[in-house]
Amino acid sequence: MRFHVLAVPISITRKDFTVCSTTILVLDWCKMMHARGHTIYHYGHEDSEVDCIESIPVVFEKDIQQTYPGRNWKRDGVHGSTEDHVHQAFNIRAIHEIQSRKQSGDFLLCFWGFSHKPVANAHPDLIAVDPTVGIDHPVSLPYSIFASYSVMNRVYGKSNIDPRWYDAVIPHFFDVNQFEFNPTPKDYFLYIGRIIPSKGINIAIDLAKAAGMKIVIAGTGNVRGCKDDVPDHVIEMGSVNVEQRCELMKNAKAFIAPSHYCEPFGMAVVEAMLCGTPVITTDWGGFAETVLHGVTGYRCRTQEQFNWAANNIGSLNRQTCRDWAVNNYSMERIAPMFEEYFDTLSKVSNSGGFYFDNTTRTELDWMVRQYPPSS
Repeated sequence: MRFHVLAVPISITRKDFTVCSTTILVLDWCKMMHARGHTIYHYGHEDSEVDCIESIPVVFEKDIQQTYPGRNWKRDGVHGSTEDHVHQAFNIRAIHEIQSRKQSGDFLLCFWGFSHKPVANAHPDLIAVDPTVGIDHPVSLPYSIFASYSVMNRVYGKSNIDPRWYDAVIPHFFDVNQFEFNPTPKDYFLYIGRIIPSKGINIAIDLAKAAGMKIVIAGTGNVRGCKDDVPDHVIEMGSVNVEQRCELMKNAKAFIAPSHYCEPFGMAVVEAMLCGTPVITTDWGGFAETVLHGVTGYRCRTQEQFNWAANNIGSLNRQTCRDWAVNNYSMERIAPMFEEYFDTLSKVSNSGGFYFDNTTRTELDWMVRQYPPSS
């Protein structure tokens, strides 16, 4: 299949841009599908480093510096207005560059969602898909992929629309080779992500204290933005790269993610489990689908529950955590889900809609999950 992949306009599709989860998804999606023989055209920043047939620069560092002078993505994260110069220039150039490369029936993947809609409108002969619909994003393209059923139902409800036949839930995906399994952790808890109050930083700090543990906090922002004083048991790391993230995750006794809001997925939780590290989260959003309560972690609703989980997290089997994550969220597992979905869209578009006939089907396993054996 042939894909035109629109990246994040204000980011660089490169492995060191770990502060932007969508950027990592673009990078890994291209790597995953390019390795399976699909034709991938990537449209993004001039300094991108992507596995694809061609990476076409449609935004340049001078555009970003003109719009956001002095921007430091490690300190400030990746942000911007969809109406700014960078976004507008990205879309205008992408529209032009796609014209000379497209074939009728190609797929257009709008990873920045509704902000890429002008590109989709300019190429109605392409099959336009939003592959990473977020909790606050409208359904704006003909087809949508959600990372969890939680975010799908939230978006449908917020948009006041009925479910759409040709959308899908496909979990996020991971290169398991980037995450090393460690059966013997050290004595600290870990939080990695944006350091903001809605991520539950206070809960993470308090539960670590109740368990008598150090907690390492890494990411953009700082603890003082969430708490008046930084307690002695907190170790701040700032932003970390891929290698540092792996080291921190594989050596942690537990990964803490007590988000106040409905996480659409929560990628860091699965990354921790890929290292064998059990997790402690809230009981909503994507966590309800990724965290097997009492098996790969605990989902909690009161501070007392968080404290109990912190004191008992060491009883969970780290190999089971690793197996669950590999079997259900690896690139090898998720790639066939994308292929099934895009094959369906192609047939729906070209072979008669809902009632198209598929005489070659031999199984319907694309949504099957692999659960640990019962103890």
